[in-house]
Amino acid sequence: HVQLVESGGWSAQVGGSLRLSCSASADALMFMAWFRQAPGQKREVVATISTGGSSTMYHDSVKGRFTISQDKGRNTVYLQMNSLKPDDTAMYYCAATGEYGGSWSCISYRSEESFDYWGQGTQVTVS
Repeated sequence: HVQLVESGGWSAQVGGSLRLSCSASADALMFMAWFRQAPGQKREVVATISTGGSSTMYHDSVKGRFTISQDKGRNTVYLQMNSLKPDDTAMYYCAATGEYGGSWSCISYRSEESFDYWGQGTQVTVS
């Protein structure tokens, strides 16, 4: 069983920056992603990375502001969040899967159901 541990959530001012980290207890994960859920809202994908080639996908609302990256040696994925807005306030969850062979054509990367492992979440508040 793979464990994901998030850190880095905190409060930030509008226009500020935060960096979230997600450490995995195992390697051989094909895709890792950050999702977020605001109160009363459905959980939505923020960014996804293919761990094999480091290619990435982003939700339209964060393009140009957020960057997902990885440190393979540390089995860690990061989410650098810049130019934060109040709408970014949410619980942020790290997710991962070892399936799909690293192929973007095989994974529904926006879907929660595509990911097998989840972290506990870290709160981000922007005001």
